[in-house]
Amino acid sequence: MKSRIINKINSKMKLYLDENQLLILDETLRKILDDFDIVECETEMTVKESKENSALLINFLASKHIEGCSERTILYYRSTIEKMLETINKRIEYITTDDLRKYLTDYKNSTNASKTTVDNVRRVLSSFFSWLEDEDYILKNPIRRIRKIKTRKVVKEVLSDENFEVLRDNCDNIRDLSMIELLNSTGIRVGELVNLNIDDVLFNERECVVLGKGDSERTVYFDAKTKIHLLKYLETRDDDNPALFVSFKKPYERLGINGVERRIRELGNDSNIKKVHPHKFRRTMATNAIDKGMPIEQVQKLLGHVQIDTTMQYAMVNQSNVKRAHRKYIG
Repeated sequence: MKSRIINKINSKMKLYLDENQLLILDETLRKILDDFDIVECETEMTVKESKENSALLINFLASKHIEGCSERTILYYRSTIEKMLETINKRIEYITTDDLRKYLTDYKNSTNASKTTVDNVRRVLSSFFSWLEDEDYILKNPIRRIRKIKTRKVVKEVLSDENFEVLRDNCDNIRDLSMIELLNSTGIRVGELVNLNIDDVLFNERECVVLGKGDSERTVYFDAKTKIHLLKYLETRDDDNPALFVSFKKPYERLGINGVERRIRELGNDSNIKKVHPHKFRRTMATNAIDKGMPIEQVQKLLGHVQIDTTMQYAMVNQSNVKRAHRKYIG
């Protein structure tokens, strides 16, 4: 309680005092208040205070939108932060590190969530409170002292050559065949796939321009098989929709993310291959490229990653290649 009062005073005085003066004020308040017992009379937020919390959340989400975050990401941020605010039920400036530790612990116990899921929540809350601190809505970030939750690294599966051939054989239409060929060849995200227009594809160069995260454009490349299948697919189209992939039935609307994910999941089930989803093609492309000797910087460029560490998480090195390299270089 004392810390909340001190933080509130410091926050108000930040407009009038420099950093050294704020430190002196903070130290003085703590010494004086140490001799007093302070009892919190009211713990429930007023309607006004709740609206203030909501307003700050809206401003934060607006900043994420400007940064180029997808709608799906923004919805995840909103739901995660709203759940925290409703549970802790305090004004944002009064939320402490202990409050957040307890929230994360209770969240894990009540939902039986994995360490990875809990750490994802921690990262979202960290982003929120860091923004509040940067924008001077709070004096100190209460989640800064909550460290990254250590998780067990799971080697994620990729599609084998055999699995991909089975998927090909089970495609009963040229659209789906073209779709998985393009995903496998380019490694693009499913969101990038559904936003592609026919005009974005340069068939002579076997390349297309995609709009990635943060509204950043990049060029990706596909192989000859993909080109042939895409051209055959487009020959079957008699609609005027500019989208590269559309639904089978009128009015032939652009395929959405959910539609692509559902169709590929069904294709995996029909092929008796577990956990087939669009992102698996992306991981497979990255892994194959690394295994065949493509420099990691070039793979990073193809995938549209800002940080190379992100690329390394996608690209597993095939264990058989490690074995051959050991015999070649070590004996």
